[in-house]
Amino acid sequence: MTANEFRKMALEIPAAVEGSHMHHPDFRIAGKIFASLGVPDENWGMVKLTPEQQGRFIENAPEVFKPCSGAWGRQGATNVHLGAAKRSLVRNALDAATKNVVGAAKRTKASARVSRTS
Repeated sequence: MTANEFRKMALEIPAAVEGSHMHHPDFRIAGKIFASLGVPDENWGMVKLTPEQQGRFIENAPEVFKPCSGAWGRQGATNVHLGAAKRSLVRNALDAATKNVVGAAKRTKASARVSRTS
């Protein structure tokens, strides 16, 4: 898989837009990053998984997935080795990452509504 194929798959997700953060492309829904490209270099992408999801993806395809470094990685941010990745694996990871950020956005909105009514 190439970076352009990863980008195309990310942007096929409804409501996804491309932005930039820390000098590399990222992909967002409702302002929340679910994936990015170029970290640590142009051979890698990143998907924002839960730690549990990260463990499953790494177990199933250790040549493709690895935790990002530091606290981000411990929280589920997962590097994707593009050269080793198959489209179906990346699609599944992007779908999981999308659901994670959409779910987080809904929880944040619900929490804000509760705060305003209290």
